[in-house]
Amino acid sequence: MTTPFPFTAVVGQDDLRLALLLNAVSPQVGGVLVRGEKGTAKSTAVRALSALLPAVDVVPGCRFSCAPGSPDPACPDGPHEPGASQARPARMVELPVGASEDRLVGALDIERALAEGVKAFEPGLLADAHRGILYVDEVNLLHDHLVDLLLDAAAMGASYVEREGVSVRHAARFLLVGTMNPEEGELRPQLLDRFGLTVEVAASREPGQRVEVVRRRLAYDDDPAGFAARWAGEESSVRARIVAARELLPSVRLGDAALRQIAATCAAFEVDGMRADIVMARTATALAAWAGRTDVLAEDVRQAALLALPHRRRRNPFDAPGLDEDKLDETLEEFGGPGEGGGEDDPDPGPDGGPGGQPAPDEGPQGDGGTAARPEAGEGGEPQAGPGAGEGGEPQTGPGAGERSAVRAAEPFRTKVLDVPGVGQGAAGRRSRARTEQGRTTGARRPQGALTALHLAATVRAAAPHQRARGRSGPGLVVRRDDLRQATREGRESNLVLFVVDASGSMAARQRMGAVKGAVVSLLLDAYQRRDKVGLVTFRGSAADVALPPTSSVDAAAARLESLPTGGRTPLAAGLLTAHDVLRVERLRDPARRPLVVVVTDGRATGGPEPVAQAGRAARLFAAGGVASVVVDCESGPVRLGLAGRLAGELGGSAVTLDELRADSIAGLVRDVQGTSRRAA
Repeated sequence: MTTPFPFTAVVGQDDLRLALLLNAVSPQVGGVLVRGEKGTAKSTAVRALSALLPAVDVVPGCRFSCAPGSPDPACPDGPHEPGASQARPARMVELPVGASEDRLVGALDIERALAEGVKAFEPGLLADAHRGILYVDEVNLLHDHLVDLLLDAAAMGASYVEREGVSVRHAARFLLVGTMNPEEGELRPQLLDRFGLTVEVAASREPGQRVEVVRRRLAYDDDPAGFAARWAGEESSVRARIVAARELLPSVRLGDAALRQIAATCAAFEVDGMRADIVMARTATALAAWAGRTDVLAEDVRQAALLALPHRRRRNPFDAPGLDEDKLDETLEEFGGPGEGGGEDDPDPGPDGGPGGQPAPDEGPQGDGGTAARPEAGEGGEPQAGPGAGEGGEPQTGPGAGERSAVRAAEPFRTKVLDVPGVGQGAAGRRSRARTEQGRTTGARRPQGALTALHLAATVRAAAPHQRARGRSGPGLVVRRDDLRQATREGRESNLVLFVVDASGSMAARQRMGAVKGAVVSLLLDAYQRRDKVGLVTFRGSAADVALPPTSSVDAAAARLESLPTGGRTPLAAGLLTAHDVLRVERLRDPARRPLVVVVTDGRATGGPEPVAQAGRAARLFAAGGVASVVVDCESGPVRLGLAGRLAGELGGSAVTLDELRADSIAGLVRDVQGTSRRAA
């Protein structure tokens, strides 16, 4: 067995170590989510925690780790005889990102269950993690159907396996610990709320601390056992402190004043639901026990808020995590704190106290304000050009028509659903149709490899004609392996949404860029909710730029878009060719993920030699490759030439205006109804 890196040898990362230790003292805190860049000791610290946990008493021979004093009456290995007990180390079970559903919840032998009536069940990782730690590295990359199973188990403290009338249930109470790199995408809010605490980690910028990290890591790699032996004394001391804090925990007093502070803090930060209040109370109690005190102080409540609220406070998906500590201190001061000497509750606050008296978060000016870019001289009358238009009307741009400062995005809105036609086989998501392991059953086929989802009706139909030949004359059914049918299911997949955004001078004319950025941010929000990967290509001046390679971090795309400057000519062909190259590389990396190209432009092409012809040839590359595309038409003004529509035709896709992009748009609704009527006719 590999010797783990000692927990006490981890350099720095005080918040991370504290959060893990609080969960060791009080598992009811609910686990911890560790967010941070790669190479910050996230996984090292989590794996080292299991060695500090006290041993667990279990019923001998029980595969589900039942406690001898109170065994699970519904345990599949039960009933258990009272009295027998066996101690074993606490387990840390690691859930791989690519694990199957059967590996997580357990596998039921469907063939034996149908043919022999035997309930043969092989426990999964949830059973192994019962009364221990369930660790998920890169938890934000976990498939949605596994997330749903984790949510159910965490909420009910049990795992249920039900297939074709055969049901198995076992206890599954575990400490959920996850690590993630925010650049790879965010977690679903439902799973995020299941983590009791959250910690942001980053590599130290202090040279001395970085030197010590390298020194200890090299020493551990050279001799793991010897390195662990040198830290054995510190490990034993922390282990003893955990045991002492656990024994003290039932004696810790959480007074009414501390509870008022907790409630006021949660209300001030607009936290949804009551789970945050409960987690804060348990965390503050664990902090007092860890400090060897029997009373919860204001400092415990403050530290509990910093650990329990950042991932629960109400915020937009693109807002930075964290709490406003000045606001936190004001709230705690207004509602007073427990006495330093022994827990006498403070008097009730006056009639003006309460969450309603808290200052509202600062709100910046809405819209473009004074930051919107003004059209430059000569641009308002820029000739319109594009596929099919004349090429002689290029705008006169030069040093006098320089780069404009970035324009703020308008308020986002709920967009229409843009999807990829056909049926794919990509990663689970919520955008386009796909053949998946989860979803509605659409048919049956012979199994290819292991049977994972039995189609019972098709199996019965396959077996029924052979009953006389198999000697069956009475009731019942003889089922053989050749009769089994695999259910085919259809669900939803996530896609690669590649935004190709026109940032030329024509887009900044008439202050359109704020509305355009607002539309793209709205589409990014939609991609965030549908679990898509996103990429961003921009074009302006004389070239195109990959502002963001395809990633699961929608936050990064929003940040790049916010700082996007505008100005110059419109190299439409360069933008399309750059997007085509991005898709070619991404297809090699992830061939199952289908792309959706969203071109945001007014359709003009004025950059480079023969801009219109070049743009048409570039667009036809997408059509030839069968790439799904949508053009968001940003053309405005009383006279419109429909250049974006012509570009959409070259791409083999469709065009939608900024107004029609809104889900509640009347124009879009009318167009959808007309399209439905034409198809029906």
